[in-house]
Parts: sequence; C-alpha cells; structure tokens
Amino acid sequence: MEGVTDKLTNYQQIVQQLLMGYALSKPAYGEIEVETIFDTQRNHYQIVHLGWQHKRWVHDCVIHLDIRNYKIWIFYNSTEHDIAADLVDLGVPKQDIVLGFHPPFMREMSDYAVG
Repeated sequence: MEGVTDKLTNYQQIVQQLLMGYALSKPAYGEIEVETIFDTQRNHYQIVHLGWQHKRWVHDCVIHLDIRNYKIWIFYNSTEHDIAADLVDLGVPKQDIVLGFHPPFMREMSDYAVG
C-alpha cells in the first residue's frame, strides 16, 4: 500500500509543480489574474484566469487536471502547452496519463491510457 501512496503523492507534486510553472505566464491582454486551484483532498487541479478585458469580466478555467485511480486525467486545456508531453518529461509514464477530453474510443488510438 505504501507504493500506491508514494505514487499518488508523487503525482500530486508533479501536477502542482507543472501548473505553478504554467501559471507564471500571464495573458498579454487585459487586467487578468492567474490563479492555481489545488484541491489535494479530492485531487482536482486547475488554472483559472479572472479579471477584466476592456469592459468585459473574464473568468475562465484554462486547465483542468484530476488524479483518479492513480492516473493523471487531462480534462481541459485551452493553452498552447502540451500537458501530456510535459508530464512524460517529468517522469509520468504514458500509461498513467488519460486524455479525458477525448471519448474512450479515441483514447484507444493514442499512446496514452484509456481510463
């Protein structure tokens, strides 16, 4: 059981490190804040942009990752970052990364986990 706990802790640290790095990039437009949201109890991780662009309120989730069953699920990515490739570069095996924004039949055609 300790190996599973170590894996979860490692993935939590990797995801947080990755998102903290991404959050350093502030949008070039508007008065936008970049927030990282880490729910380590339920393993939900997000980057949110909020603020004003011209006279319009902006509140967008730009990245959403979860850790489920010891796999990192990428649910949403509206950035230019290749999150899956960056996770692999940080030592996460492809079989532990799920492209959750694709339906299961499409995931079967990727090098990543189905679910």
